[in-house]
Amino acid sequence: MRFTVFLIPSLFVLASSPAYAELPEGARAMLEAAIATGDEEKVATVLDLARSTWPDQAADIDAIAQEWNTALAARNAERAKLAAERAAQEAEAIRTAGLFDRWSGQGELGAFQSGGNTDSVGVAASLKLDREGIDWTHAIRLSADYQRQNGTTSREQYVASYEPRWQFGENVFAYGLAQFQYDRIQGFSARYSLSGGLGYRVIDGGPLQLSVKAGPAYRVTEFTDGSSASRIAGLVGLDFDWQLLERLKLTQDVEALAETGGRATVIFDSANTTVNLVTGLDFRVSNRLRSRLSYKIEYDSNPPAGSVGTDTLTRATLIYGF
Repeated sequence: MRFTVFLIPSLFVLASSPAYAELPEGARAMLEAAIATGDEEKVATVLDLARSTWPDQAADIDAIAQEWNTALAARNAERAKLAAERAAQEAEAIRTAGLFDRWSGQGELGAFQSGGNTDSVGVAASLKLDREGIDWTHAIRLSADYQRQNGTTSREQYVASYEPRWQFGENVFAYGLAQFQYDRIQGFSARYSLSGGLGYRVIDGGPLQLSVKAGPAYRVTEFTDGSSASRIAGLVGLDFDWQLLERLKLTQDVEALAETGGRATVIFDSANTTVNLVTGLDFRVSNRLRSRLSYKIEYDSNPPAGSVGTDTLTRATLIYGF
């Protein structure tokens, strides 16, 4: 009363057996079609239907069900073993990877040129590099934004940052951040920021992802007039992604850094607060290529003389992932 089940890639097919041979032709066809799919729920439904339709063959059907369950358990155990082996190999590959291995990233580029009454040219480019380990991740961000109108530079901004993260809990991480900014239009030739603190993944799964971070910071600003300022600061960051459709994704990045006055203890004597807010709408053209429409707000509560406190920028760019 036993029969054999063979595994062919992931499909079970029946071989000849006394139990299978004694079933009516209709029952054999039903069971063969169901078992060939490898679908556990479908097979269970067909087995119940066969028992109710051919009650005199209940013993043969029960024997087939038992053999199916045995083969199914063996298949699942083998899959679990292979998955564990692959996970162990991946973990070992991460641990032994070199400094320049296992990096992924994306490059973003946008440009424009116009002539006639207004002669202008502009280019925006950025590079994002990420390296994910078992507990550590590393992120490098480089961006350049340049615009010239009627012979005068109207925008010239360069930013470089490095942020390592240590994931020490399921959703909790510690971060460090080193950042350099150059923006002569906003009145400074160099701005250096160092920060470290804690972050939390509020939502991590499905179409929504949300993480927040906060911590103390130290910032040094070198102004274009030759003066400089060094202050203790506090940093708050937010990173939000929403996969609206298969090819459409909404991104929201916010980073706020509030400086105190000359001393860390004088919290209420705030000297300067900057906010960098970028909202983007990404459309996936292919697996590697995306188009992006973004809106950026940069706010400086205490800009140098002759500069305004708020800049906004709307931009369309192309992004290539690698």
